[in-house]
Amino acid sequence: MRWRKYLAVVMGLLLMVVMVSGCGLTDRLRGNTQPQVKVQVPPPEASVPAPEKPENKSGEPAKTTQVVLYFSDSTGNYLVAEKRSIPAVEGIARATIEELIKGPAPDSKLLPTIPKGTVLKDINIRPDGLARVDFSKELVANHSGGSLGESLTVYSIVNTLTQFPTIKQVQFLVDGQYVQTIAGHVDVSAAMSRNESLIKK
Repeated sequence: MRWRKYLAVVMGLLLMVVMVSGCGLTDRLRGNTQPQVKVQVPPPEASVPAPEKPENKSGEPAKTTQVVLYFSDSTGNYLVAEKRSIPAVEGIARATIEELIKGPAPDSKLLPTIPKGTVLKDINIRPDGLARVDFSKELVANHSGGSLGESLTVYSIVNTLTQFPTIKQVQFLVDGQYVQTIAGHVDVSAAMSRNESLIKK
């Protein structure tokens, strides 16, 4: 009798378990259950600040000034003035000679007067109007020679510098040393003044 009671209790418990999980078991047997899919919710987007717009600049072009450069004409006999706009800087005399060294405009028929490779090393303008201009050795070493060619070189520099009211005369130096001549024909040992006789009218 005891085993029957024990069996009845066990059967009752099993019946309760089946009733509680009956629906889920039925669905599983029918294949109706759907696998649980974990949906990943994206984290809220971090608030990225919009890129800052560059401040509006005035848009004004850089200030320029017009200078006169003297180059050789196509025949090599005279100096011809070429007007050129360059940035308006404090050391305008230095900037002007550097432009002279660059040579005439590409579309120009004028010829350069400064030997290739020449570098302006220093320029010093005294209160009395004397400009000491120091060039690299190429001014002498690379010069093509000839009295007229040397004159055009010397006075292209002198006439270009003396367009400025603060410069009255020009003293030539090469590698920091005073020189007697550049190509053996023109004496540049003393300060040189403007010479307009070589300028083509």
